[in-house]
Amino acid sequence: MTPASTPDPETGPAADATNVDAEAEVDRIREAFAREAHDVTPSPVPLAALMREGRKARRRRRTATFSALTVLGAATAAAAVVGVTSARPSLPAPAPIAAPPSAVVPRIPTPTSAKPTPTPVRVVASGQRVDAGKGWKVWLTEEGKHWTGPDGYENSRSVTDGNVDTAVPGVTHQSQSSPAGGFHSGLYYGTRAVGRVELKGPGGTRTAATLLELPGRPGWGVWYAHAGPGAGEAGLAMYDRAGKLLAELPG
Repeated sequence: MTPASTPDPETGPAADATNVDAEAEVDRIREAFAREAHDVTPSPVPLAALMREGRKARRRRRTATFSALTVLGAATAAAAVVGVTSARPSLPAPAPIAAPPSAVVPRIPTPTSAKPTPTPVRVVASGQRVDAGKGWKVWLTEEGKHWTGPDGYENSRSVTDGNVDTAVPGVTHQSQSSPAGGFHSGLYYGTRAVGRVELKGPGGTRTAATLLELPGRPGWGVWYAHAGPGAGEAGLAMYDRAGKLLAELPG
């Protein structure tokens, strides 16, 4: 006995009914969406704003293009200038033009003022006899200057007899002349900054004297010098260490 066949739920009459119901439901949903879409009013398109943005975009593109062209043109011009400069030949330096002989101005020497060079002052003890050369000797005491010559005759010049004002710069001059020359000596006083004592002889000759002083810088001292013939009438000048003339004794 053959059993009765059971209908397939996926292909039988039940399946057909289900499919028909599903299609009907889809149609109802489609109609509902259509009705809703028909009732919606779309918002207007912002045409003015879109046009403004379009114009701005075009301006930006034109500006960028112009800037690029400007930079390119400047680079091209610079390259051309460099090329021209490099190709330009260098010119030799102009030769110096010698002045004609008539235009040469002779150089005139500038006169200079001769400043006497300071002479060191020798400090000696009271009564110490100093060999002044050629048989002459000189020494100092508290009373003043003493000297003797080759003949042994002794002389002196006082600074305490009232004939010399040691508060004012000054000089004295004693000389013994001979055809072979002469010995000159004297006092200088009135300064503790003596720099030089000079004999001024004939023809502008100048002879610096040796300077002697007692210890303690008493403000006076003795000078002596040897000079040639005819210096008996020599003038005398005393300067300080800076070269300033302190006292002068005419010849």
